Amino acid sequence: MTTSSSVQQARQALADRLRELVRDAGLDGKDLAALCGWHPSKVSRISRAKTQPNADDIRAWCQACGAEDQAEDLIASLRAVEGMWVSWRRMERTGLRRAQEAVLPLYERTAHFRAYSPNFVPGLIQTYGYTEDVLRAVQRRRVAVDDVADAVASRMERQHVLDDGQKRFAFLVEESVLGNALGDADTQAEQLDRLLTAGTAPNVSLGVVPTRLGRPRMPVEGFWIFDTAQVNVELVSGHLTITQPSEVKAYADTFATLADMAVYGDKARALITRARESLR
Repeated sequence: MTTSSSVQQARQALADRLRELVRDAGLDGKDLAALCGWHPSKVSRISRAKTQPNADDIRAWCQACGAEDQAEDLIASLRAVEGMWVSWRRMERTGLRRAQEAVLPLYERTAHFRAYSPNFVPGLIQTYGYTEDVLRAVQRRRVAVDDVADAVASRMERQHVLDDGQKRFAFLVEESVLGNALGDADTQAEQLDRLLTAGTAPNVSLGVVPTRLGRPRMPVEGFWIFDTAQVNVELVSGHLTITQPSEVKAYADTFATLADMAVYGDKARALITRARESLR
């Protein structure tokens, strides 16, 4: 499983709270294991954050420590840890629409949004046809349920946040994105036309990182920064949510470095226009 220090720190915090319950109850690991009917090694692994407990484990732990009133709060903490790393299989088991809808509140409460994409146009500035091609490819590769039309509609609805002039949006794409497409030339041309106007709104910035030799920073994984509170990263195997301040800062610093390498305004439009003309 891929994790980050954010995930590990959250797991450790949960383990620390469970260990405190044992200490406060005047017990040791062997006592707890006997009361729960477990092997002592299970208590040790949970206490050291080597094994993540399930909800039933937490209830049994709290009961043994005489702290049943804390069980639900600890289970809520467990659910938060579980939500930091979610495999695509789990996230998309009922289709793509729910995953699209689930992130809308996050976008709506974010005042400063930054997105870097090395592969495809970011969702907030995708056209309907481009989004349909992207989500259809995802559905064919890993999702049994076909609710692509509803998922596309949900992503299109999310774009209303761009109309809020109090919010700021900064998008960075690699120049290769301008030539990457899962659909046909007409769909890509429409998307490039959208990019030509995407950065003209006063609260929206669009930068293109040119392809060139000797660049100081190579492309990294795509990521989305929501204010200074959270970073989302899409990996091959799943979706990672980062909240550890030092890690959020690392992504913000990486975004700033890539932003310094990008071109904007007329120079960005020239690259987009050249990519569009190559479709003819």
